[in-house]
Amino acid sequence: MNYQDTINWMFSQLPMYQRQGKSAYKADLHNTQVLAEHLNHPEFKFKTVHVGGTNGKGSTSHMLASVLQEAGYKVGLYTSPHLKDFRERIKINGKEVSKQFVISFIKKHKPFFEQHTLSFFEMTVGMAFDYFSKKKVDIAIIEVGLGGRLDSTNIITPLVSVITNIGLDHTQFLGDTLEKIAGEKAGIIKPNVPVVIGETQIETKSVFTETAKNNNSEIYFADQNITSVLDSDLKGSYQQKNIKTVLQTLQILKQNNFNISQNNIALGLNSVVSNTGLKGRWQILQESPKVICDTAHNKEGLTYVVNQLKTEVYNKLHIVFGVVSDKDLSTIIAILPKKATYYFCRPNISRGLDENNLKHTFKAHGFVGKSYSSVNEALSNAKKSAKPEDLIYVGGSTFIVAEII
Repeated sequence: MNYQDTINWMFSQLPMYQRQGKSAYKADLHNTQVLAEHLNHPEFKFKTVHVGGTNGKGSTSHMLASVLQEAGYKVGLYTSPHLKDFRERIKINGKEVSKQFVISFIKKHKPFFEQHTLSFFEMTVGMAFDYFSKKKVDIAIIEVGLGGRLDSTNIITPLVSVITNIGLDHTQFLGDTLEKIAGEKAGIIKPNVPVVIGETQIETKSVFTETAKNNNSEIYFADQNITSVLDSDLKGSYQQKNIKTVLQTLQILKQNNFNISQNNIALGLNSVVSNTGLKGRWQILQESPKVICDTAHNKEGLTYVVNQLKTEVYNKLHIVFGVVSDKDLSTIIAILPKKATYYFCRPNISRGLDENNLKHTFKAHGFVGKSYSSVNEALSNAKKSAKPEDLIYVGGSTFIVAEII
């Protein structure tokens, strides 16, 4: 199989949450543990930082990787989902895993994957850990995929665990209250491993402190400990919270004999995009009219985005918007601006919500807009309608952003 054949096989043969939704979610780590044993436990052969949470874990992971790169370390970075190419998920010092490694890894282990009916996510995690082990990284930043306790990445024992915040997302898997979701996310807290909590929340603080106590883990609430932040090339006021989380985590890594200077930190935070290739976080695609995209897709993330939009100067606001079909629209519709023209569209995946259904729901709540058969058609019409002094925002789903960057 060539690279495209390999990727097609991975996507089509195995359950994958991104495309299938709930049916792809496995409620135990058995398969991942079996795979790790099959691969001779690569996860034990390099140091790690484990990053979970509802929002900000991707940005936080990329920031940490960028700073450690500036400090001269060989840094693995595992994140999900990807926007354009599967290989975005697995990087070393910003360089994506080679197509040849992906092909050879799948070819070598395909009979094992089929025998054990491994999910897309399980074998992708195995691929990342195998790659980082073979390439002898100094440290790898590992982003949790979904939840924490039962996530395939949760077979590592990191130097530090990080939980950015808790919001009501993926409630069909993780629970319908912040406390229940926090309980799942707290599953990445390991015995005697310090944990950084990005945002102190009344509903979740006791869950984290209790879990840390039971694990004899020191707990740090970054928003209480870090009083000043540095600049970053990741724009958006919401990144201030992530920067505090990063600064707290770096303090702990320095206690673990990582040599990281203030200059490394400043340079790393200001070079995240160039060092790691991160896209889709308050990304400005063009000026006049200004077009901004962001992958925020739940209530908390979109609240940050709406607040950020309020700081922009423009004449009229145009919003290209689409979501997946299992999104609870009632949680986000109240926070989105009504004083805007909407261009409703469906992301090009089977889980995408029909654009006409989306338009109908929004119009019933007093929003104004039309539906379009594709994301690019919606954006094209927004650009035709917008004057140079207007603002176009593109978002609602990672998959919407993926189609236009």
